[in-house]
Amino acid sequence: MKNKYRRLKWKMMLQTMGIMMMSLVVGKMIITLILDGLFQGKLSNLIIGILMKMNLSQAEADVIYQNVFRANRDVFQWIGFMLLFLVGYYAALSKTANYLKNIGDGIDNVLSNSKQPIELETELEPIAEKLNTMKMTLARKERMAQESEQRKNDLVVYLAHDLKTPLTSVIAYLSMLDEKPDMPPEERKKYIHIAHTKAIRLSELISEFFEITKFNLQNIRLEKETINLSLMLEQIMDEFYAVFADNNLTGNIYTEEDLMVEGDPDKLARVFDNLLRNAVAYSYRGTNIDVRAYGEGVAVVIVFSNQGEPIPKQKLQTVFEKFYRADNSRSSQTGGAGLGLSVAKEIVELHEGTIEAFSDIQSTRFVVRLKRLLPKGQRQSGGVI
Repeated sequence: MKNKYRRLKWKMMLQTMGIMMMSLVVGKMIITLILDGLFQGKLSNLIIGILMKMNLSQAEADVIYQNVFRANRDVFQWIGFMLLFLVGYYAALSKTANYLKNIGDGIDNVLSNSKQPIELETELEPIAEKLNTMKMTLARKERMAQESEQRKNDLVVYLAHDLKTPLTSVIAYLSMLDEKPDMPPEERKKYIHIAHTKAIRLSELISEFFEITKFNLQNIRLEKETINLSLMLEQIMDEFYAVFADNNLTGNIYTEEDLMVEGDPDKLARVFDNLLRNAVAYSYRGTNIDVRAYGEGVAVVIVFSNQGEPIPKQKLQTVFEKFYRADNSRSSQTGGAGLGLSVAKEIVELHEGTIEAFSDIQSTRFVVRLKRLLPKGQRQSGGVI
């Protein structure tokens, strides 16, 4: 660290020595050429004249001149040298002041939003390096703080979006119960149970909302267990019955029996909820929403299909981006905030699966592939889905 400023120290030392040598040379020249040369007699007469104006006789003035000025000539010479040195050094301090101004400009650069690197004089290069490092560190921390704030805002919108799904179901089933007081007891019991289940889920999401500062989309913890995906999909489709009816839609599910996967049931249920909710939002009224699930080697394939306005081919990849909505004319109340598919993709990928979108004039399809949990005798090693 000490060697970094060697150049600066040497320059300042040489500068000081140069001023000292110049003071000696200039002082010697003044004494030799002027005081002891051209103005020798005039200088003594000037001093004696000044003393005589102080009411001293010429003899008294001459004695004082001889005893004070002539006898202490060397002292006055050194005083003259020191004065010359101080004048020269004061002039040289402007260079040091320029160093400080240079550093000040560098600090201003750090505090500003300038993209230009900090450049100081050659002697101050170590300080320039430190200031540039500080600038990059501050910029990185500011960027991280902004990204953290954006993730937090995303989470707020994301959880608010997720609150809509169970709330919509609760409202739909309660509306059916309210509009049909003569509903058969068994059917009434079934709808009450579904509404109660969705209300519990809504409560869980609200609790998750209040824990938002501890929750990070990039660090979702999966609590995996063995899941019968066939039963899960049938149950979710059953719970969406009222939502379909409320939007003049129908829903069908075709699934092979006992499709088993290893995963987090709550997170996967959120994926399927989001895909179905998206299908409801973008389906033509009076059409059907199909869900198909089947085994394909070491994978389970789940296809969500609906009939609606086709998604342009160039936009099929962007539908999984945050806040993207295929139909910008839809409000957030109908088309959502544009986070459902992004969340679905993130959760599927955490399960080491894939999700893709396909769309044409006949239908729009979202295809989810998950690792299949085969019976022990059928398990294969190194399978790729």
